[in-house]
Amino acid sequence: MKNWEKNIREITPYVPGEQPDFPDMIKLNTNENPYPPAPGVTRMLKELQADRLSLYPNPEAKLLVNELSVQYGIEPERIFVGVGSDDVLGMIFLTCFCSEKPVLFPDITYSFYDVWAKLFRVPYRTMPLDEEFRIHKEDYYTENGGVIIANPNAPTSIGEGLDFIEDILEHNQDSVVVVDEAYVDFGGESALSLLEKYENLLVVQTFSKSRSMAGMRIGFAFGSKRLISAIYAVRNSYNSYTMNYPSIMCGAEALKDRAYFEECTGRVIATRERVKKELKALGFSFPDSKTNFLFATHESVPAAELFNMLREKHIFVRYFKMPRIDNYLRITIGTDAQMNRLIEVLKEYLDGCRR
Repeated sequence: MKNWEKNIREITPYVPGEQPDFPDMIKLNTNENPYPPAPGVTRMLKELQADRLSLYPNPEAKLLVNELSVQYGIEPERIFVGVGSDDVLGMIFLTCFCSEKPVLFPDITYSFYDVWAKLFRVPYRTMPLDEEFRIHKEDYYTENGGVIIANPNAPTSIGEGLDFIEDILEHNQDSVVVVDEAYVDFGGESALSLLEKYENLLVVQTFSKSRSMAGMRIGFAFGSKRLISAIYAVRNSYNSYTMNYPSIMCGAEALKDRAYFEECTGRVIATRERVKKELKALGFSFPDSKTNFLFATHESVPAAELFNMLREKHIFVRYFKMPRIDNYLRITIGTDAQMNRLIEVLKEYLDGCRR
């Protein structure tokens, strides 16, 4: 190793889901919404003024923040926006987890958490999920430098109730508690109602899943004025112009169409519940999902085998070659037509395995 190489930080990065590009593919591996954004987003894209792109966007994304304030009934000073919830969560790690004590999160959860911890040199400790992939809340009663819980959790799809989250908050009033609600709109219970009671709580959500805007990269957090101000101070010390002009305009427009939002999430939920029954009939089992995906294992055929078989047919699901979950597939809920094709291919293959 050359001397200058010794000064370079090496870290194992987060690995996102594969982004294949086949004309006939069915993409069920990255939990994107199969339906388009609200119609107002399309209109806004047509109306955007190109000459505005020569100017810096509003650094506080005020138009978007104000619309979030209107829709959620929370003061603008208590809202932080970033480039996807990953940016928001990264800024939270950098701002709020500065103790020498370890940050606590589950051993099976969003795999970016430990990457941020290592990147920002935050001490951390993972707490094991039980045999049913559920969080043991008593594990979080110990002294710590912060807590982060994905609720509903990924990739397990399990959502815990509000009483469960409040119990963790009650036992952690000396550290920041982050509830990552990327999938909450598909049947989870949000912790937003606890914000008035716990000034150390941050609730993070995203436009990527339920609002069909993964390509726009919009995430946001709600918290006390003190916490939000601190996160903005850190963000502005790093990059004060993170949210681009089209995302600000389109994000604000998407928030206005509540009826379309509820229609889309309702369609995904309805398809999920139907597919649960059909997969069970084929020998699959999975936790009771509160997300837009299923975390499924088959009674006799290994997950890796099914993953490779589906991939050959250009049906892409997510496979995690990791301890405890290496026999599970994470299957995003697509359109009814996409899920029908998935079921058809699985049935044909599994019937062949039984012969």
